[in-house]
Amino acid sequence: MKRILLIAIFSLLITSSSAAFAQTNDASRNRTRESLAALLDKAGPGINIAFRQSTKQPFNYVGMLKQGLVNADSFEVVISVTSNETIGFRIYPHYKNGYINIDNVKNSAGMMRQLLRLSDRAFLFWGADESGDIFTGYTFTLESGFPDEAIKIVLRSIVNSDKFIGELRPNIDGTVAPPAPVAP
Repeated sequence: MKRILLIAIFSLLITSSSAAFAQTNDASRNRTRESLAALLDKAGPGINIAFRQSTKQPFNYVGMLKQGLVNADSFEVVISVTSNETIGFRIYPHYKNGYINIDNVKNSAGMMRQLLRLSDRAFLFWGADESGDIFTGYTFTLESGFPDEAIKIVLRSIVNSDKFIGELRPNIDGTVAPPAPVAP
């Protein structure tokens, strides 16, 4: 009988501590989302991206960069506040009116090798999502608080990924990027 009573008490303690943790985690995630929304409202216009909260996922913000690009048509920026205390950036280049998909490029193996090399030398890492669409990204942990300035640096760096789309073009469709403009 004592054993059953101890098991019941233990179960109640675990359940109540799990519920308290979930409430704390939800409150923290909501605060992070609010901080991110405020930062994106301020920083977005300076980088030519109007961010909006996703209608499908309330902890995501999305925006499109269309200005200042030579190789990509645009960059679709998805920023997620996760449930495990991180903020994730996934930036999808659009090329010839669509995503760049590993299964639909001219040289898939060459593309994957090049993405791995870019992850080593570029500021943002490169990858492919579960459907094969390529993206560049960055992930912040929130252990030391909300990283305002670091997020601004990532936001300002998005446009720099356009040159990498130029480097990827031989593997995407066999074309070569136009030469970079010469500074006056």
